[in-house]
Amino acid sequence: MEFFLVILIGLFYGAGVYLILRRSMVKLLLGIMFLGTGANILIFLLGGIVKGKPPVIDETAKMFQDIYADPIPQSLILTAIVISFALTAFAIVLLKRFYALANTDDLDDLNTPEEEDI
Repeated sequence: MEFFLVILIGLFYGAGVYLILRRSMVKLLLGIMFLGTGANILIFLLGGIVKGKPPVIDETAKMFQDIYADPIPQSLILTAIVISFALTAFAIVLLKRFYALANTDDLDDLNTPEEEDI
């Protein structure tokens, strides 16, 4: 299972970097989303894949008796998902506004100065 996740992380990072290096702003946004997904899976993998019970202990128990899942990577991933959703929504609004003003999503058009009619 870990080997499959390592391959998946590599694919997400590779696709994310490839899309970030493209000229389109939509592909840039998709590349950032792929990098975020790869980072989330990496945190999940580093937390350890354990077949265990949820990290809720009975109030009568004095100590851990079984193997429990670590809640810290799960909470970090959940927080990262919420933040990436908000970032993606904000970026989509900015992209829509930019496209309405410039009529293009090409990043090279931002670097060329407009010619003024004199």
